[in-house]
Amino acid sequence: MAQFRLLLEWNQAGEAPRRPDGPAQPEQWRTIASRPRNAQFTDSMPGDAAIEAPFIFKKGAYYYLFTSFDYCCRGPQSTYKMVVGRAKEITGPYTDKAGVGLEQGGGTLVMEGNKDWYGVGHNSVYTFDNQDYLVFHGYDAADKGRAKLRMEKLVWDKEGWPTPGQK
Repeated sequence: MAQFRLLLEWNQAGEAPRRPDGPAQPEQWRTIASRPRNAQFTDSMPGDAAIEAPFIFKKGAYYYLFTSFDYCCRGPQSTYKMVVGRAKEITGPYTDKAGVGLEQGGGTLVMEGNKDWYGVGHNSVYTFDNQDYLVFHGYDAADKGRAKLRMEKLVWDKEGWPTPGQK
């Protein structure tokens, strides 16, 4: 688990993964989520492959990898959305409801923007008093697309997939 957590830190901090005994070796690295990318974009632009903000939450027998697709931080033009996959092992492979691997571009939609909230994403999940919560930010359409912190109850369907809201 420590190596995996360090790999996530590398993705966010832009530095090589480190372990107490030195840098992780490349053969220990693995891709757990990615999206196909149109080659017309330069290396400095993610284009149609934007993906960020991984978060892993353990629930029952599964590890759930939440990640955000598309663009944040653009106010009314934000297209951010949250997707999830799950695995029996923390190192994956993570698959969506349809069985598509997240490393192959899969991901089950958890939440996306709408007329009230432009893009929503960069989430985490917490449990308080036996209730799970989805914590994330979104761009408020009623406030000129300004970023706001949001929190929604998270419920789980009978197959064990997360859904925001109450049932």
